Amino acid sequence: MRQTLIGLAVVSTIAAVASVAAQQPASLRQAIENAVAAPSRTPANTARDKYRHPADTLAFFGVKPGDTVVEIWPSGGWYTEILAPLTRGKGTLYAAVPSGNAKGIDALKAKDAALYGPIRVVSFPAATGQAKVPDGTADVVLTFRNVHNWRMGGQDGKDYSAEAFKQMYAMLKKGGTLGIEDHRLPESASVERETKSGYLKVSTVRRLAEAAGFKFVGASEVNANKADTADWPNGVWTLPPTYALKDQDRAKYAAIGESDRMTLKFRKP
Repeated sequence: MRQTLIGLAVVSTIAAVASVAAQQPASLRQAIENAVAAPSRTPANTARDKYRHPADTLAFFGVKPGDTVVEIWPSGGWYTEILAPLTRGKGTLYAAVPSGNAKGIDALKAKDAALYGPIRVVSFPAATGQAKVPDGTADVVLTFRNVHNWRMGGQDGKDYSAEAFKQMYAMLKKGGTLGIEDHRLPESASVERETKSGYLKVSTVRRLAEAAGFKFVGASEVNANKADTADWPNGVWTLPPTYALKDQDRAKYAAIGESDRMTLKFRKP
């Protein structure tokens, strides 16, 4: 009888915890799903949802409508099309772009000023005198498939990933979240492959983040792709959506899909 009561108590406790867990993110999840379903998104972008899992990804990072969100290097605005309606009228959205390269955001603003007009455009990494996200103001900083670019360097080949993480740390509030998604290189692969393949080891990203002061919170496998072996002739760009080899083995790479990606969450203590 005693064991039965204990068993019932355990089951009740588990059910209660599960119920609270289910109730807490419900409104957040709905807000994210509504943003993902926004009619303002372009069809070409929504077609990639099956690879990028935006609702699950943003829910894992805990992005809320009232947050001050910084999107690092949004490029053409794939995630911007979701973050803008998510934060509209409640939060603040920054687009942190490479100096002088805000073409993608400018195009969105021209397309729909009411929706994208409020986006604040700043430079990243910001040099002295350039507009930047004010220190200690962001709730969430998000960067999607960019760390490998910093690691590989620009035209001068300089690795400026350490500076990038330093600046992301500075812009966040205490307790703020850094969300990272990037192409994942197996830990057994040579470090040299990080400089040219577009893939990175999870250990490398964690090292960079933790060196800047971030604390690792957790990882999600929502953007994993076991079919991606990360050893393609033209690096990650062999796979869709780039198809670097054009029509060569295109059906093969289309069947594999987009890259295997790490999805990591960090906190500023």
